[in-house]
Amino acid sequence: MVLNQPAGHLDPGETLIEAAIRETHEETGWQVNITGVLNMNLYHSTINDITYHRTTFIGETISFDRSATLDEGIIQAHWLSLEELNTKKEMHRSPLVSLSIEQYLNDPHYPLSLINDYR
Repeated sequence: MVLNQPAGHLDPGETLIEAAIRETHEETGWQVNITGVLNMNLYHSTINDITYHRTTFIGETISFDRSATLDEGIIQAHWLSLEELNTKKEMHRSPLVSLSIEQYLNDPHYPLSLINDYR
């Protein structure tokens, strides 16, 4: 078992923000409103030799969908403080799991206008 924030891929024709909303619902059951951009990170996994581009968004919860079926492989959503998360570092999917929380607490937050989609 690993811990990670909601994550995934873009569906055809989908914007990054639409994907963030969809992935959050599919992996947690929560409907969210995306309000800003936290950061964009590259991470290279030595486990599978893949480099990941991660755009991390800031959002607020709207409502919980009790009827939602979580994506395959997702056991349940956890809400953990940074301290609780740091006690489980061996379970983190990558170092970006706790780093994203630290960045949220300490780094600038950016407006959604930072993202431009020219398709």
